Parts: sequence; structure tokens; C-alpha cells
Amino acid sequence: MAKKILRNVLTFLAIFLVVNAAFSYFAGPSKDTSGTEAPVKIVMSDDEYGRGANVTASLENNTDKDFTIPNDCPSEPLEVMKYTNNQWGKVEARPEVTCDATEKTLTVKAKSKLVIDYANWNHALFGENGRYKVSIKLPAAAGVEDATEKTVESPEFTIVNPSIWRTLWTSVFYQPIYNVLVFLTAKIPGHDLGFAIIALTILIRLLLLAPSQKALKSQKKMQELQPKLEAIKEKHKGNQQMISVETMALWKDNKVNPFGSCLPILIQFPVLIALFYVVQTGLNPDNAYLLYPGFISVSLSDIHTNFFGILELTTRNTIVLPLIVGLLQFVQMKMTLKKAAPGAKKSEMEIANSMMIYVMPVMIALFTASVPAGVGLYWATSTLFGIGQQAYVNKQTGGSSGQDNNSAKRIITV
Repeated sequence: MAKKILRNVLTFLAIFLVVNAAFSYFAGPSKDTSGTEAPVKIVMSDDEYGRGANVTASLENNTDKDFTIPNDCPSEPLEVMKYTNNQWGKVEARPEVTCDATEKTLTVKAKSKLVIDYANWNHALFGENGRYKVSIKLPAAAGVEDATEKTVESPEFTIVNPSIWRTLWTSVFYQPIYNVLVFLTAKIPGHDLGFAIIALTILIRLLLLAPSQKALKSQKKMQELQPKLEAIKEKHKGNQQMISVETMALWKDNKVNPFGSCLPILIQFPVLIALFYVVQTGLNPDNAYLLYPGFISVSLSDIHTNFFGILELTTRNTIVLPLIVGLLQFVQMKMTLKKAAPGAKKSEMEIANSMMIYVMPVMIALFTASVPAGVGLYWATSTLFGIGQQAYVNKQTGGSSGQDNNSAKRIITV
């Protein structure tokens, strides 16, 4: 049991690191490919992008003065050029994005840089393979030319076919989750994303109901067999081979699969990561090309992302939601792990289990604080569903943990 909990902890930690590493990868640190310290320059985050990857650029101001450039929203920032028919031609897009009317200009501070993110225009501008570059005509205030404008261009970069892994990820996980969530949001009054995430969570948990129910019962049986496993370890102390043989025989006789409880958790991890990216960037109108043909008419700009007016689902919530998720996880783990009999000496495994009751909720709370609130809402709903399911299993398998432990002890002493 302790090994299984430790494995789950390590898996959660791995997912946390993967999500953050992936996000950092797609956001991408700027790559200086120019090799010069020009007064003003444009640096692309990469020199090659797989089609669908987010393109970003940095407008660097190496002078001692601030300057401003026009904010042409909803048109793309800077000019995008594509090489077609042996010449460079301008590529333009005007998506349905909300623009801040107060920001007529964008300021590039002295000795600093302005990061230009093309997330809102990515597919419209860079949806085809080819050679690209971005450019801008700087005002005289930039200090590049005296009373004239100067065009600054980025290094050339290319858009290529996405990798096979990215294609599989998009078609098998991201796109189905994305479309189901958009469909549910379109059907819910007010197009509320929060209720759509709750509905999606319940749908996923219902699809996993049979295997997860089997996994919970298997976990319960494992707890009931724990005294017998401890007896085997004590009987063959120092003989790991005999311990393994008798342990496998015990599992086989009682039809218990020690890894049976892992499958529902492993299935949910890709869903969790896909939901992370759907909530983070998927509701951008530029991503409408990923909608299935029957959903093309759905307007992504109509989706309401502020749940009950207090929880913005596309941004992080670092206090309240993580505390709620951590508390729910604590309750579920208390229901899952059995108690030792009163006055009985705790085994090493029971001590490890007691520690995990507190460690796991803290780790999940930290994970929740690091992702968009929509992902936290999914995890909270899933955990709440799990609490109800665990209560049902506990009732079906004989009630309280103490009863299970006592009956197990009676079995071992016969």
C-alpha cells in the first residue's frame, strides 16, 4: 500500500514537472539569432516551429530611451511576411479577440524588451508551412534614424509539419477534450465554462466508473490482506524470494491485482494535461480550426469563463481553490486508508500511510495553485465524485476501516 501511495506521489510530481516544462517549452525563451547588439532588434523564440506551435517574438530596445509603437488590435502585432512565389508578401489576420481600447500604443522601455505573443493570430498567420519573418517600421523617437523611419526585421524562421507525437497528442487527447468541452459549453445556458467543466468531469468519471469501482474494491481487499502479508514477511524475514512467492500466491488465491487501482488514475492524467491546454489557450477564437465540422458554428468568444463571478477559470487561483482541493483530497484519503486497531502497534506501512494522508493533499494543492483554475475545478469535482464512490464502496465492503482491520486479524489468527 505504501509503495502504491509513493508511486502515486511520484507520478503526480512527474506530471507537475511535465506540465510546467511543456508550458515553458511552448512559451519558449527568446533565442538571439542575430548575433548583434543593434539599437532595436526583433528576436524570435525559435528559428523553426512545428505547425500549431505558438510563435513569439521579442522587440528589444537597447537604447536609453523609451518609445511606443501602435497597437493595431485586433490586427496582428508587427508585420508578418511570408515567402511565396519568390517574393515576400504580407500576411494579415483580424480575429474576434477582445482588445483593450485604452491601449492605443505599446511602450518598449529603455534597455528592455516587449514580448509579442501571436497566440491570438497563430493559426491564421502561421497555419501553412513555409518561410516567415516579422518586421516593424520604427518611429524616429526610437533613436534609430534622425527624423525618419527605419524598418527592423527579424531573422527568417520556418513553419514545418508537426512531429508525429504532437499530431497523435492533438488528435487522440487534446482535440476530443476540446470539442466535448466546447459542445457542453454551447448547450449550457449562459455558455458557462465552469458548469461545462463540471459536466465533463462527471462524464469522464462515469465512463471510468466500472474500472475505478473495481480498483477501489481491489484496494479494499489489499487492505484486508495486509495482516497476512505482514505475517509472510515476518515468517520469511531475510528471504526476499520466498516473500515474493508467497505474496504472489496470496494475491492469486484472493483474486487481487495490486496494480488494478492505477489504471483509472493513469487514464485521467492525459485528460488533465489536455484540459490544462484547453483552458489555457483553447478558447482562443484562432483555435476554432480544431473544432469538428458540426461545431464550427459555435462562437468561442461567447464562452463565459468567470465562474459565479468569483473564479476566473483561465488564470491561476493560488489560495482558495488549492485549499478546497487539498481538503477534499485529505477527506478522500482518510476514507480510503484503514485505521489501525486501538492500542495496536503501527507497522512501517501504516506509518507511511499516515504520512501520505497529509503529504498527498499538500502536493495536490501546490499542483492546483500552479495551473489554471479550470483544471483545479476539474480536480475538485473529480475528487468529490471519488468521495461519494469511496463511501459507497466502504458501505458495500463492510463499513468502517476498524471493522475491516479486526476481521482481517481474526482471519490471520485462525
